[in-house]
Amino acid sequence: MFDGKQKVLPNGIKLITIKKDTQIAAIHAGIKIGSIYEKPNEKGISHFIEHMLFKGSRNRTNEELNMELEALGGEYNAYTDNTSTVYSITALSDELEKSVELLSDMLINAAFPNEEIEKERDVILAEIRTSKDDVEDFSFKKINEIAFNKSPLKYETIGDEKNVKKFNKEKLINFYEKYYVPNNCYISIVSPFDHDEISDMVWRYFKEWIWKEFKREEVIVENNIPCKKVSYKKDIEQSTIIYLFTFHNVNKEEELALRILNHKFGESANSILFRELREERGLAYDVYSDLDLTSNVKTLYIYTAVGEESIEETIKVIDECIDRIKNEEIIFDDSTIKLMKKVLKTAVAFTLEDSTDIGNYVLHQIIDDDDIYKFVSDMKKLEQVKKKDIYDVAKLVLREPTIHILKKQK
Repeated sequence: MFDGKQKVLPNGIKLITIKKDTQIAAIHAGIKIGSIYEKPNEKGISHFIEHMLFKGSRNRTNEELNMELEALGGEYNAYTDNTSTVYSITALSDELEKSVELLSDMLINAAFPNEEIEKERDVILAEIRTSKDDVEDFSFKKINEIAFNKSPLKYETIGDEKNVKKFNKEKLINFYEKYYVPNNCYISIVSPFDHDEISDMVWRYFKEWIWKEFKREEVIVENNIPCKKVSYKKDIEQSTIIYLFTFHNVNKEEELALRILNHKFGESANSILFRELREERGLAYDVYSDLDLTSNVKTLYIYTAVGEESIEETIKVIDECIDRIKNEEIIFDDSTIKLMKKVLKTAVAFTLEDSTDIGNYVLHQIIDDDDIYKFVSDMKKLEQVKKKDIYDVAKLVLREPTIHILKKQK
């Protein structure tokens, strides 16, 4: 457990402070804007702005800002996902106030210098092209494109070349000024200092940031389109197979059963899919499932890479595994649920040991308007999950997949 306290500052910033016996301080600042809130002609703009906040402010040039970040002696980073854009600094606790000051300057006073926009545009275009060369990234991009008609999940967070080439300073600043407001900002700080001390520190550097009314775009929620499609790519050695399922009709209790199912089905190193495809038949080296329970996302992917001659057999094996679960031929006994509880406890222990991990975890809990101690209630609820619940959720979720196959272009 940890000593956490939540507070809303006068300008609307939602702050959570974690007091921990540590020499390390970790600060995460999240803006609740990501790819699912972007209009079609804005796809990639949240990610572009994430890059630009490191390119200078009204108080610091690009070089000055990055030299001061480097001088902290720790780590600084940022990322954009479906629902948020997050900036983080982890350093010695002595550097916390300087870290808060630097992040406040980045978030409040971003300058968007013209020459830096053009440099970063080239960087992002190179990033997009690199992802096309990565067979796994390319395959996920293709299945999302075919699985949805209007859902924002159809598009990559990084954006596409067409949009990135069109973003100009005016468009970037308009988006930034619309969503980078204190009442759309969430901050988590893990440190050895008292809660009030941290709250006063944050307010000292963020109090000039004025509350401003804003509205995010409505998110189109769409189930995946059941189909099987094949794409072709030059110069690849192996084919890939991806299944995609969506489950917007699943409640919180069913999600817990789904987490157990996913762990046993494809997440663990000894999963059903791993044993069948790799250990028993030698069809694949890499096989896994990926579960995303984020609001408005709710996806389950199955991914593997095989020789082209093994595609049909691999699909048959995956389908058979799914059918055997739904027909209750694969047994989920009490030991499976006990193991999942141990896995969850281990994950929690890892998180609690690391200041950066705790900070990132609680940040996303408050962004999602969820309880920061949810893992405790989840462990209690795991005791109530029965094998019938796992079979029921399998029948609810593992149906009507989108399937994408990538083959080598002849």
